[in-house]
Amino acid sequence: MYTIKNFLQNDDVTVLSQMGAFSVIEWKRDLSLTPETVQNAWFCSEMNVRRRQVVVDLKQAPVTIQAGAMQWMAGDVYNDTGVKGAGDFLGKALRGAVTNETAIKPEYKGTGTLVLEPTYKYIILLDVAQWGNNIVLDDGLFLACYSSLKHTAVMRSNISSAAAGGEGLFNLAIQGFGALCLESPCPQEELIEIELNDDVLKIDGNMALAWSGSLQFTVERSSKSLIGSAASGEGLVNVYRGTGKVLMAPTSR
Repeated sequence: MYTIKNFLQNDDVTVLSQMGAFSVIEWKRDLSLTPETVQNAWFCSEMNVRRRQVVVDLKQAPVTIQAGAMQWMAGDVYNDTGVKGAGDFLGKALRGAVTNETAIKPEYKGTGTLVLEPTYKYIILLDVAQWGNNIVLDDGLFLACYSSLKHTAVMRSNISSAAAGGEGLFNLAIQGFGALCLESPCPQEELIEIELNDDVLKIDGNMALAWSGSLQFTVERSSKSLIGSAASGEGLVNVYRGTGKVLMAPTSR
């Protein structure tokens, strides 16, 4: 039996959101300061630049996290690599190489508490079931998820879209039932969610954070011809077609 004091009960800590095993907390102020750092800390606090962390209650579900994201854990907690043989290792290594994610993501199980490293990014909790049980992520957004969720690398609809758009050919897809944690460059209050019903969305810039796996994603010229693209002042755009949702930041990242 363990007891954690002066953590979630600290008057400097606010619980921002909860979903299943995940809780997102925010530290209102940084109190461990020096005269040299106090001015910067004050401006950060005023502009909502604050430390945020994910706290996991493993009694509710085992979780998979980004490598290196664990800060501390208490109680009956054990972890493994989640690798199930040589073939599985090679598959994970290949997926990590093509999606710019860590090849091996550790899995944590048990009945204790797991706390992830603090971040100044914004932590978004999503229910994958609300995305048709299949959500595709832009590079670098994954933080943690239920271990019951499957990770796959999905390829762009055409090879030229990766070369033309200056991005990778593959993205990380999360499939199944369970909760997902993302590290977002902007708060959830600013995120734009667009729902398509057999329609098309075109975005000029790297603004989409995540989209339904049911959507077809390509990079195309903004006009049907090179002359038309030049005349309009626009070049290449990210295009999402079909039925599903897109989660979008208000500005390019």
